Amino acid sequence: MADQFGYSIVALCRFADVSRAAYYKWLNRVPTVREEENIMIIEELTSIHESVNGIYGCERMVLNLDRQFNRTINHKRVRRLMRIAGIRCVIRRTRPKYMRIIPGQTAENLLNREFNAEKPNQKWLTDITEFKYGVSKKAYLSAILDLYDGSIRSFVLSRSNNSQIVFDTLKLALDGDSGSSPLLHSDRGFQYTSNAFHRMTQEAGITQSMSRAGKCIDNGPIESFWGALKCESYYLHTFEKFDELHDAIRRYIRFYNELRYQKRLNGLSPLEFRAQAV
Repeated sequence: MADQFGYSIVALCRFADVSRAAYYKWLNRVPTVREEENIMIIEELTSIHESVNGIYGCERMVLNLDRQFNRTINHKRVRRLMRIAGIRCVIRRTRPKYMRIIPGQTAENLLNREFNAEKPNQKWLTDITEFKYGVSKKAYLSAILDLYDGSIRSFVLSRSNNSQIVFDTLKLALDGDSGSSPLLHSDRGFQYTSNAFHRMTQEAGITQSMSRAGKCIDNGPIESFWGALKCESYYLHTFEKFDELHDAIRRYIRFYNELRYQKRLNGLSPLEFRAQAV
């Protein structure tokens, strides 16, 4: 010790206010089984954290660890080890506030915040959100979410926020789940209150439901998905081109549907949970 650092063990122990006996006991001690397991868990936490760009918090880390170690690991232990390893999830950003828009035609709020569905394609939610890329350029993402498993059934990214984007989104969802006639809930945006969209839903045997004016919580699950998408992917990168943004959104939705395990789905991904119903 003296040859390596220029200080004797006696001097260092005196400086640290520990006895030589305590130092040598610590030096020669054998790690316990639990301490060795903690090291393994921290290594796995670090690996998961890096693989998902830091978007996982404690709860989702627990789901992944349970699969990796094939047993239940206490969430308090995971939280403590994350703190020791300096692992922190990405902090969600506050959503901007939007002005209320008085729609021309509306439907009743038939969904009424009943966000549970007994089977696939029974209740769908749809909405549009905005993204920025390049220099002051905007893109608009329309998607349909199935309340049964939370999976994204279809999505369309467009440079224009017009009626065509919702027509295309609904057509993709119907093509992917042919024969479906769900309750379709949306806000009161002009795209959903148009006569053309109303005719399209009637021809497909779909019943429309709409949120109350200014009540985003009536469409809560898809608003939550927007938050996850933006915090776990969009806010972590800078996009110069439309195609770059489109590819990132496509990759995230695939990850969300196939690999993002959820506690409410018994630790399964949306498509794994959906496959059980099929």
